[in-house]
Amino acid sequence: MKLLYLCPMNTIQRLRSLLNNRIMIIDGAMGTMIQRHRPDEAAYRGERFKDWHKDVKGNNDLLSLTQPDIIKGIHKQYLEAGADIIETNTFNANAISLADYDMQLLAYELNVASAKIAKEAVKEFAAETKQPEENFFVAGAIGPMNKTLSLSPDVNNPGYRAMTFDEAVAAYYDQIKGLVDGGVDVLLIETIFDTLNAKAAIFAVNKYFRDTKTEKLPVMISGTITDASGRTLSGQTLEAFYISIMHADPISIGLNCALGAREMRPHVEELAQIASCYVSAYPNAGLPNAMGEYDESPEQTAAIVSEFAEQSWINILGGCCGTTPDHIRAIANAVKKYKPRTLPELATA
Repeated sequence: MKLLYLCPMNTIQRLRSLLNNRIMIIDGAMGTMIQRHRPDEAAYRGERFKDWHKDVKGNNDLLSLTQPDIIKGIHKQYLEAGADIIETNTFNANAISLADYDMQLLAYELNVASAKIAKEAVKEFAAETKQPEENFFVAGAIGPMNKTLSLSPDVNNPGYRAMTFDEAVAAYYDQIKGLVDGGVDVLLIETIFDTLNAKAAIFAVNKYFRDTKTEKLPVMISGTITDASGRTLSGQTLEAFYISIMHADPISIGLNCALGAREMRPHVEELAQIASCYVSAYPNAGLPNAMGEYDESPEQTAAIVSEFAEQSWINILGGCCGTTPDHIRAIANAVKKYKPRTLPELATA
């Protein structure tokens, strides 16, 4: 009798299989949950950085080294709430952003540590709930940096740029290396307000996998529409943004941050009409109030995004600023009855 051996599915095949069958859930805000712990300067510093020459409070990525239990606990809360995809605590873990704290040399270490913490959270949660680890994915969060390649920070010198494209690529490359070495399943280039920054990240992704001759991880891309004009901060319409980054062949493209679900609705609808890949959305919990806080309840957020699902616009849903595990739980429960958006059939020559 001849035995048939089936090769295990790789990450992108597993992800596609799940996305074709149900709406997947990505986690909510890391910063919002960190604030609930109210870490002070000493907590951010920990023992290792107790004598650091600059204040480090607010450097949330550093907590992966100094308070790893807090970060792992947040990951597990989101998994318990129904998240299929959790993001690493690495939004600003690149040399450009970390330079604010003179910690740019920690970029690689921070990304490795954050990825390992998220993977440990998945492993523990899967064991506790007796679920396969393969059902959950760790997305390496790659933020937009705190400098932009398309705009000058000096109104009196519009030609000036705070960094070069090569500097951005080098910083992203180091971050990507750390995330991959730490074991992430997906790379998530998110909160894109400047497409040129995103292109530097995409270039770095391709360069890393070309240099290492390893199998490329799936890439998720998520942009940010900054206001009612429907444009990114660097001035692109949603369609122009989509066309600009589709060469990256992302597994998904979506929107996050800046807007609440209600304000994001028309843009998600537009994206669902033009995208040839899966579509994601993780809005803020409404718009911030006068104190910069978010008042939209989990039930309100879930009610709005469930319409995205009802209209078959969406494949991945979650939350950004102001959202909590309660928001993610409400979203997961609200959309589980809906089928995911199906990929369009592309015309062939």
